[in-house]
Amino acid sequence: MSPAAGEQLSGAHREGRAVEARRVFIGAGCNRVVNNVSWGACGLVAFSTQNAVALFSPLFEVGRHTIYSQEVLTVLSWLGRLVLAKESVFTGKYLLDKLKKWTTTVSADAELFGLPFTPSLQWFHALQLPGMHKKGITCLAGRMVSDTIAIFASTSSDGIVVIWEMAIEPTTGGKIASLWIANITARSLIFCHDGDCKVTCLHSLSVGLKPMVSLSLAVLPGQGGYLILAMGGLDHKIHIYCGDKAGKFIKACELKGHSDWIRSLDFSLPVMMDGERHNLFLVSSSQDRTIRIWKMTSEAAASGSSLQLRKETIEMTSYIEGPLFVAGSTSYQVSLESLLVGHEDWVYSVEWQPPTLLTGDEAHQPMSILSASMDKMMMIWRPEKTTGLWIDSVTVGELSHSALGFYGGLWQPDGRSILAHGYGGSFHMWRDVGLDSENWQPQIVPSGHFAPVSDLTWARSGQYLLSVSHDQASFST
Repeated sequence: MSPAAGEQLSGAHREGRAVEARRVFIGAGCNRVVNNVSWGACGLVAFSTQNAVALFSPLFEVGRHTIYSQEVLTVLSWLGRLVLAKESVFTGKYLLDKLKKWTTTVSADAELFGLPFTPSLQWFHALQLPGMHKKGITCLAGRMVSDTIAIFASTSSDGIVVIWEMAIEPTTGGKIASLWIANITARSLIFCHDGDCKVTCLHSLSVGLKPMVSLSLAVLPGQGGYLILAMGGLDHKIHIYCGDKAGKFIKACELKGHSDWIRSLDFSLPVMMDGERHNLFLVSSSQDRTIRIWKMTSEAAASGSSLQLRKETIEMTSYIEGPLFVAGSTSYQVSLESLLVGHEDWVYSVEWQPPTLLTGDEAHQPMSILSASMDKMMMIWRPEKTTGLWIDSVTVGELSHSALGFYGGLWQPDGRSILAHGYGGSFHMWRDVGLDSENWQPQIVPSGHFAPVSDLTWARSGQYLLSVSHDQASFST
């Protein structure tokens, strides 16, 4: 990828003439792990490459910056993508936000550190926190609950899930975005910001010997003060926890159905149905090659007698209804909305299409899900207008044997492009260029090595550069 303009070195003078060195190319590939690429509402894609984090803008095909750590990085996600997407503004070559953008990156162990950047691409100080995890961090999920407060959760191979709060003091300076990075060896969290901030551990949960590898966090509809946390892992179950903004979470129920590891979870925004926006959807994917959509419908908390009567009533819907849980004064009925079968290998990621802004502060949640699988395919699932049955309306992928499957898929914030990263560290992007109907076409994206480069050489003509790496790949540039 090409670097941002103006990055150059001026130095020695020879024979009265200035010698100038300027960076004209950066090649970087994505680490071969899940949860380490994220497309933020600011328009930038952040991904880990060996022990660095690279940023690039698919819209302008321009590389932005790289940040280095001492060890391999493995988990990365923007925090607050859905909540703050409506605040993004266009400024020159940068898509930045009126409000803060938080990116979180984690590695195979438990250290996080953050480096915020300004439009001038200057990275500065970090705040280090005591470590709460003893083993590798496997997933992060977060949500901005107000303009200055963010709640996020981290899970680790040590079987512990930690709930964190970030309190951000508003600043009068320019627009910034902040990046979290996790180090593979140390066991502490680090966060940075241009103003004052405070990161606090609110709560920790022990999930037993089988750790969680996927998380999703949302605000419960009808209960602005309550959050819902879904976690899935090696026990093939989805564990639902409810808590308040003080971070005290208690287990509400379990969702069963998958027969292998649960690799990805994602909550939708509350969806308007029957005139009321009290429905929340959770999508899950698993190594059993299936995708499940769970529906959570809110209603006033029922009395004990009515609950008993409901249990005695035998209807067809009772066979697909899940558990009932209560948060505050509202009860929520969980049911299986749909079972999606179409992928032929492990489904590593699922993600709801980012919401679109309506009038005022209202946001609309498109009923569209992107899935990425090791079968080298990405699918967009939508309900049919007539029957309501979920089908794969769009399928894209790679036929080349070198792709070897996708580790994750992401939406562009406006929903017009989708991005996948594969086994070999490569990116694959498609954009809908259709006018009257959808027409998804492949696009140019950065590529490179994700492991140490062992050798490189120029062609005799000087027109291209050949490189080889420990990732068992060769590139000509």
